[in-house]
Amino acid sequence: MRIEINADDFGLTKGVTDGIIQAHQNGCVTSTTLMMNGLATGYAVEKAKENPDLKIGIHLVLTWGTPLHPSVPNLVKADGTFKFTSGFRDMEAPNLSEVESEWRAQLDAYTATGLTLDHIDSHHHVHGWLPLKNLVIQLAKEYNVPVRYVDSLADHPEICWTDKLWTGFYKEGVTDNLFDVLQKENVQSIEVMTHPGQVDEDLKKVSSYTDDREKEIEILNRIEIPDWIK
Repeated sequence: MRIEINADDFGLTKGVTDGIIQAHQNGCVTSTTLMMNGLATGYAVEKAKENPDLKIGIHLVLTWGTPLHPSVPNLVKADGTFKFTSGFRDMEAPNLSEVESEWRAQLDAYTATGLTLDHIDSHHHVHGWLPLKNLVIQLAKEYNVPVRYVDSLADHPEICWTDKLWTGFYKEGVTDNLFDVLQKENVQSIEVMTHPGQVDEDLKKVSSYTDDREKEIEILNRIEIPDWIK
């Protein structure tokens, strides 16, 4: 079984970025995905270049912070931040043209860093929103990179990074028996979504998921990778 252990939210804050690097250098994190509108995106780019063995993808954003594109009025609130939340599936479908403009702006910003783009995923799995399916497929093929598995893309396995996404390593699921659980999955490949990070003041302001990020670092650094994993 091929297992990809990906850390989300690279660049969200400096503390989160440092925690991801720690879980890569001392633990089993093999990849991460970069938020181009994060509070520490530039710092994360520097850290990525210092750690060439860490695969870097993009964490497309539509549900947090401010857009990179200068004119996407239908995607934002009066204060200029994205109007969509983690409960986007209960909201009105977005303006597809503006989403494409914004995500292309984020991808262009990523390309400008000089980093190799390994794969695509998104904050709060918003790329799995059914109205965005065709756009996601288009971008995956255009940039020639795989995309995080979500149910809406199950009928397009050719663009999916793995056969399944494991979201159980979160909150009370952050335990040492991760690989024992994964071994029971009947798939050829699986991605484990993780959120390691050091808690800093910026993180406390922008996320409700805080102390458990440091617990993730501890466990990801401690558990040993079994021989049966590719």
